Amino acid sequence: MTGKRSAGLLLYRRTSGSVELLLAHMGGPLWARREAGAWTVPKGEYVPPEEPLAAARREFEEELGLPPPEGPYVPLGDVRQSGGKTVTVWAVEGDLDPAAVVPGTFEMEWPRGSGVLRAFPEIDRVAWCGPESAGERLIAAQRAFVDRLLTHVEPG
Repeated sequence: MTGKRSAGLLLYRRTSGSVELLLAHMGGPLWARREAGAWTVPKGEYVPPEEPLAAARREFEEELGLPPPEGPYVPLGDVRQSGGKTVTVWAVEGDLDPAAVVPGTFEMEWPRGSGVLRAFPEIDRVAWCGPESAGERLIAAQRAFVDRLLTHVEPG
């Protein structure tokens, strides 16, 4: 059996002499007090025959509550995360106001063992970050997407 697969969009914008990337802080109580390694590219799972790019666009809208930019989409390839999930990402240029984000939710038992299901946001905030900050914030496997993006994009 193959592992789980996720697809996502790494939104970027050009600023004076640099590039900023839009990252999402993972929601829920397990990530609430973490910063370093607690951010992600907006993404989500898909199951073939759904195409990865279609899933990336769908998940962007589900996670952020906003439609994805129209493209063009630059493929940044795959990474395998420590839990075994394969993540495929495309970069796309665009701009959005983090205050406009309306995240989707998920349910989990919290506190663990309590038998109580609670709803939490999939992401609890988004932020524009420079490449260095993005590298520090992203979960380890996804840091490769920052380097790959920078080989395709000229700063503003």
